[in-house]
Amino acid sequence: MAEIISVNNGHVVGYGSDVYTRIALDLFKDVFGSDTETFFVFTGTAANVLGLSAIIRSWNSVITASSAHLEQDECGAPEKFTGCKVLSVDTPDGKINRRLVEIHMHGFDFEHHSQPKVISITQATEMGTVYTPHEIRELADFAHSNGMMLHMDGARLANAAVSLDLPFKAFTADAGVDVLSFGGTKNGMLFGESVVFFNPALAADFKYLRKQAMQLASKMRFISVQFEAYLSSEVCLRNAEHANRMARLLFERVSGIKGITITQPVQANAVFAIIPRKIIRPLQEKYFFYIWNESISEVRWMTSFDTTPEDLDGFCKFLASLMV
Repeated sequence: MAEIISVNNGHVVGYGSDVYTRIALDLFKDVFGSDTETFFVFTGTAANVLGLSAIIRSWNSVITASSAHLEQDECGAPEKFTGCKVLSVDTPDGKINRRLVEIHMHGFDFEHHSQPKVISITQATEMGTVYTPHEIRELADFAHSNGMMLHMDGARLANAAVSLDLPFKAFTADAGVDVLSFGGTKNGMLFGESVVFFNPALAADFKYLRKQAMQLASKMRFISVQFEAYLSSEVCLRNAEHANRMARLLFERVSGIKGITITQPVQANAVFAIIPRKIIRPLQEKYFFYIWNESISEVRWMTSFDTTPEDLDGFCKFLASLMV
């Protein structure tokens, strides 16, 4: 907010031709590698859809986890705006691997079949789990050996970086990722996301895609200065470390409540649990959260950059009272 206010005066050239945007884009090169080409957009859905649009044609298909945002939470936007087919695989923990992807590896050069072109993974996943660099590299090598590419939805990339204790580049560019959607709003930014290409050739015509998709900001400096502060001060890692720590604390506290079963390892800022069906609605009336799997009464609890221990105290106390 302070950075946004600091550039809310004077005059600069619009549409990204300003000094603040140049500084932010250079910072992305410092963080992700000198060959990186980055473009700012408004939303995470736009980052995913446009990142895919740059590397896919309408007769192609994208392979992703059935729990991925591309499949579950983007209202069909990938299919609508790319014209491609999204093929999903079921996973126990939100992570896909070569074995799971192989079920869709057929129909190549057969004009009656959509042509697999992209594997898309989420880091950290929608189920709070984290891919290791080795797992990402294995998928990237498999994709590249089959003439495909690897896309990463990094809406919670900072949470993964903290969990792995690694710099961003180590599990993106260095692990073979081709295109990254790098988000800020789930970790403290007011607005703004980015599409990051690790092969400049893939970004050759992206500026036209961004404009056609209504994602070119005239006052781009208000996005750019947020990313500059987000990355240069490492506030992104501090925020993510706090969110992850709150998730571990929540896990410890709810694990001590009889009748609650934790269903996923707590590796980022999510806790998945099976709780009695009868308490879900009373709990939701006081605390917002999603039901993940209604058939088994599994819920998802998320912590964030501004969750406090006091928040967790109140939640766990109320949860325990409902379990009686």
